[in-house]
Amino acid sequence: MKIIKTKFKGLLIYDKKSFKDKRGYFRELYIKKHFKTTFPFDVMSFSKKNVLRGLHLQQSNPQAKLITVLSGKVFDVCVDCRKNSKTFGKHYSIILSDKNNKSLLIPAGFAHGFYTLANRTILHYKCSKYRHAKSETGIIWNDKDLKIKWPARKIIISKKDNNNISFRDFKKLI
Repeated sequence: MKIIKTKFKGLLIYDKKSFKDKRGYFRELYIKKHFKTTFPFDVMSFSKKNVLRGLHLQQSNPQAKLITVLSGKVFDVCVDCRKNSKTFGKHYSIILSDKNNKSLLIPAGFAHGFYTLANRTILHYKCSKYRHAKSETGIIWNDKDLKIKWPARKIIISKKDNNNISFRDFKKLI
């Protein structure tokens, strides 16, 4: 496993090995010794092609997340919402897929979202904290200040995510 640092403190890419033969492949998804964070809560999502989810975060109960694509392909985005961070308000994007076998460790205090580039996309999330509905918030995916260049031609998005707040309004909450 190769661990790649980004310009964002704590935001890491895990480039993992696949052991392939004529039957298929075997992959290690999580090796505890590589992480300082513990992950008591695992969830997964299934999405069709062109689904956009996010940008989600928990304000008063922030979660670190380890994101792995089990099937399909996503354009994955996270936004640094840690107000004392040097990269506050900046975003990071990466393609994650079952083919490239990379995982993204997103520190607590980041908003997260993704756009599916393949049909039948399954994401696995390891979370450092349990879901806390009262502290959930969202930043609108196409926020003018964040300037995220989504590869979206057409999108399928929930009403809830389409009604997320601007990053400017989010800054007023913290």
